[in-house]
Amino acid sequence: MTLEGYPQIKGYDFEKGLNFKEFLKSFALSGFQATHLAQGIEIAKAMQREKATIFLAYTSNQISSGNREIIKYLVKHKKVQVLITSAGGIEEDIIKSLKPFVLGQFDVPGRVLFEEGINRTGNIFVPNDRFAYFDKFIQKFFERIYAEQVAQKKVFCPNKLIRELGLEINNQDSVLYWAAKNNIPVFCPGLIDGSLGDLIYFFKQSHPGFMIDIAQEMKDIVDLVLNSEKTGGIILGGGISKHFALNANIFKEGFDFVIYINTAEEYDGSDSGARVEEAITWGKVKAKAPAVKVHCDATIAFPLLVAGAFIEEKKAKLSKGKK
Repeated sequence: MTLEGYPQIKGYDFEKGLNFKEFLKSFALSGFQATHLAQGIEIAKAMQREKATIFLAYTSNQISSGNREIIKYLVKHKKVQVLITSAGGIEEDIIKSLKPFVLGQFDVPGRVLFEEGINRTGNIFVPNDRFAYFDKFIQKFFERIYAEQVAQKKVFCPNKLIRELGLEINNQDSVLYWAAKNNIPVFCPGLIDGSLGDLIYFFKQSHPGFMIDIAQEMKDIVDLVLNSEKTGGIILGGGISKHFALNANIFKEGFDFVIYINTAEEYDGSDSGARVEEAITWGKVKAKAPAVKVHCDATIAFPLLVAGAFIEEKKAKLSKGKK
């Protein structure tokens, strides 16, 4: 075996000072997950060049974290065309529009936090009173939606319901607000798996006729896939958000581009940990699609991906325009 032609491993030279664009470029030859991240940046650039419909799928903890602001930027500036998330990704965007989450620690005993009425997501603390604000907001919202359902004989599907939520929240810090304003659909196949589901249960007790049309949710996302010339996926984390994005793209013989960012492993057969190669066997990703899995905490990798693929591209276009 000859290694002739293989690139040499080399990291960034800080003797030259910090040029952020060159710093990100250096990841390509750093090895390990830095190289995978550099590949992801190039794939995200290709999605944009090829005018692919970009599906951004993410788990709820991305909204718990500072990645909420990164996602909001992409949605506000129409850098992505479709969002897919879990119930928590909807709830927590609304809650944070009402009251903030705070930075805590991973290692505080659960019993201590429980007695203080504080919920924990990793090292992020969410006091119980946040959900009290959320409950009041949703109760009033459901009353309006149910009145429309009865008056117009119309049943909302999750993405249409979420659009109404975005308009209702009317807060420019919100992902859902910008999605509604820019007509970017937010799909949530697991809408009842969380606090929203709890509130739907209680509302249904007093309003037995209240319904949500989950079948229309499937039709809407598949129609969107079929009407797209090319599709690209940026998938943060695993679970239902990841699978719903991949499964919808089976109808078009798979994603044309895909980037996974997660820390899950495949040895237990989970969909969350499955690599792109497994998705190819199901027809969820095209066999020759540019694809990469970045094994990394998304709060580290995703902001760098966006900085390299979306922000730098924007600067380059502005520079060309000045000439």
